[in-house]
Amino acid sequence: MIYVLELPEQGQPRAWFAYDDEDFSRKVAVQDALQPWEIYDKLTARELLEDLGHAAIDAAARQAFPAICALGDEHGWDTPLYRADHLLGRGVFRPEPVTERDALAAALAARSGVTSYIYWSDRDAIGAFEGADPRIAPQGMWWARRALYEQLVELEVLADDN
Repeated sequence: MIYVLELPEQGQPRAWFAYDDEDFSRKVAVQDALQPWEIYDKLTARELLEDLGHAAIDAAARQAFPAICALGDEHGWDTPLYRADHLLGRGVFRPEPVTERDALAAALAARSGVTSYIYWSDRDAIGAFEGADPRIAPQGMWWARRALYEQLVELEVLADDN
């Protein structure tokens, strides 16, 4: 499972979980102002044109979508291009790989008034609760560790012995 600990500037911390990467992606997208394909996407310049109704790379496509055609000409029409607006900037496509997890982490980091910590496994979350994450290990952060603990207990990852 994946765990997220949110620390709002105002109010109490909140912990939530996702079963897997797909569930995590869906839950992040629900709370984001951007569309899921703006948060993370991977496709080719050819696929971009096809999505816009141009099956052929012809003069009409080049006139209507010069930026997409420039990407295809520069990087190859079948080279995967990555989009992660919170990470790369609005509408930027690049051939260098971006992981979906990095894009989703950037989406959480972009939320105003909330600091989020992501734990990618049960082991990471348990370790954070037990003090392995220096961001929430100090005594003054007990309330954050408690929120994470309560989520772990609710999911029966830890026993409720407190």
